Formats: sequence, C-alpha cells, structure tokens
Amino acid sequence: MSKPPLSRFEFVALMAMMFATVAFSIDAMLPGLPEIGATLSPEAPNRAQLIVTSFVLGMGLATFVIGPLSDAYGRRPVLLAGAGLYIVAAALAWAAQSLEVVLAARVLQGVGAAGPRIVAMAIIRDLYSGRQMARIMSLTMMVFTLVPAISPLLGAYLIGLWGWKSIFVAFIVFALISAGWLALRQPESLPPARRQPMRLAVMIAGMGQMFAHPTVRLAILAQAFCYAMLFMMISLVQPVYDQVFDANDSFPMWFAVVSMVAASASLLNALLVVRLGMRRLASIAFAGQALCSAAVTLLWLVAPGNSAMFAVFIFWQASVFFITGLTIGNLNAIAMEPMGHIAGMAASVIGSVATVAGAVFAMPVGLVFDGTLLPLSAGLTAVNLGAWATLVFMRHVEQRLGLR
Repeated sequence: MSKPPLSRFEFVALMAMMFATVAFSIDAMLPGLPEIGATLSPEAPNRAQLIVTSFVLGMGLATFVIGPLSDAYGRRPVLLAGAGLYIVAAALAWAAQSLEVVLAARVLQGVGAAGPRIVAMAIIRDLYSGRQMARIMSLTMMVFTLVPAISPLLGAYLIGLWGWKSIFVAFIVFALISAGWLALRQPESLPPARRQPMRLAVMIAGMGQMFAHPTVRLAILAQAFCYAMLFMMISLVQPVYDQVFDANDSFPMWFAVVSMVAASASLLNALLVVRLGMRRLASIAFAGQALCSAAVTLLWLVAPGNSAMFAVFIFWQASVFFITGLTIGNLNAIAMEPMGHIAGMAASVIGSVATVAGAVFAMPVGLVFDGTLLPLSAGLTAVNLGAWATLVFMRHVEQRLGLR
C-alpha cells in the first residue's frame, strides 16, 4: 500500500529540515574551532578552520552526481544513502584522534549532506510546479532561515556540557531524525516510469554545451567568487571574534543576530530584481561589497586598536551575509537560463563547480589568518572585485555576440 501524501505543513517542515542539514553541519561547528585546534593541532591551531571548507569541498564534489543519481534510482534511496554516509562520517569524526582524520571525515560528511541538499529540491519539483512550487519554496526558506541563527548557540551549549565531540553526536541524531522521518512518512516522488538512466556520454555532451556558452561560463565563475566570499567569512568569523576582538563568549549571540538580519536579503531581492535585472543588481551588490571590504582594510591599517572596530566588523559581517543572499540566486538563474533543455544536469554541474571553486579560493585566506582583519578584508575585496569584473565582462561579451 502506498503512503498517503503529507499535509502541506508537515511537508514544508520536512523539506526545511533537509535543507537545514548543510547549515547545521557548518554553523554548529564554529564555536568548537578553538578547542579542536588546541586539542588536535596545537602547533598550528588555525588549521581547525579547514573543518568548514573540507565539508564544503565534499558537498560540492558530490553535488555533481547526486541529481543524476536520484533521477536514475529515485529520490528516497539516494537521500537515505546520503544520510547513512553522513552518519558514518560523523561517527568517524567523533572517534578521530588527529585533525587529518577529522578533515577526511568532514569531506565524507559533505558528500553525504549533498543528498538532502539536492534531492529535497528535486522532491519539491516532482510534486509542485509554477506558483505552488514557489510558495512551497518560500515557506521552506522561511523555516530554514532560523537554522543558521540558532546553530552556533546550540553548538556552544553542547560544547559547554560535553566538549567539542558532542557536536558530531548531535549531527548523528539530527540525521537519524530527518532520515527516519522521510523514510516513514514521505512517499517516493519519482515513479520508475519517469526515471532516467545515467549515461556518461550524455552528461559529457551536456557539460560541453554548458561550458561552450559564455554566459554560463562567466555566471559560474561569478558564483564561485560569491561562494568564496561566503566561505571566507564563515571559516574565519569565529577566529576573528576570538583572537581579534576577544569576544568569543558573545560570538553565538552576535552570529544569531546577524543571520536574522541577513535573512531579509531575499525579500529585498524580490523587490529589486524585477526593476534592476539580475545581472545589474548583482553587479551593484559586488561593487558595493568590494568598497566596503576595502574600507575595512583601510580602517584597520589606520586605527587597528580603535574601540569602534568591533561595531564596524559586526556591520561588515552582516553585509557579507546579506550580499550573498542578494546574489547567489540571481547568478544561478543567469547560468540556468540558457540551459532549460538540460536543466536537471545543469543545476548539478553549476552547483558543484561553483561550490568547489569557492572552497578552493577560500582555503588560502583561512590558512594565512594572522590574528588581524587584513587577510579576510583583503580576500573579500579581491573576490568581490573579481565577481564584479566578471559580470561587467559578461555584459560586453553578450553585446558583442548578440546574446542579449
């Protein structure tokens, strides 16, 4: 007997929990970075921030194949397999005695987390379309925005009670609940008759079409710069609070406040994108953030010990998260627009390449952190200038080729 469909309320809650896997897996780790660095890498504690980017790297690599796998074998098997890998990887990280093993486990955990991230979107697409799909996505994102706000608070609470390894136990419990909920309640949304076998030759041909199109190539590059901006800030935000401002105790609270403020970016984007257009809005946002980051660099060079710098950093942190919310969706839409005939595969490739490249761009900045704002501010200035220049170049290329 087939399972009855979920109520809209339960479906939105379940999909929000699936999307929340990534945010919870990253943000809950942040309060534990100092203790992890001191325990597993005392000679170079700054290496602990690789726990963030290694997870993102694994997730980005897996994103390439998760979509096609779910098209071939169904949503539930792929999602549950990803949850199983995520749980095993979290257990390995819990048992690890070296930072290298933790980082390897985090890469595997990222691979597993790609299942909930990608397949949840596919399930929504299977069951809803048009305005109903947009409504479900909006409701899901409203619930999801609470997760980045509370994750560091929960992580700090668990660390205070049982130490940093307890965070990995929380990951296991979270995945067991979400996967069990889906297994017991959510019917398979892709019947066998609609499944499509994976064909390597078709995938290679589709990738060739994507990277042959200048708009798609440049949109992916701009999105990679945007992800790099986000990953740089996330990987270094806790060390900045701790080592630069000696405000580690207040970090979870400030992170929650900033996350809630940044969540309004999607509302502003909805108001502005129709008037300004996706590329122009993103260009303005990147140019503004490049100026903001350059100003922070200058302020730090002129008055590094000024008491107002903490307030400046809070505003800057909020602006980075806000700009990310204002641009990533638009850049993804720009890249997807010419690829409607291979939309499913294009979504996987775009997400994979942009995420992996963003993580690679961000890693060196995290590793050269020196207890000041300069590596972060210089890195963010560079990637925002890169994103802005990419979009300007895109406009000239499209005009020359008559694409718009």
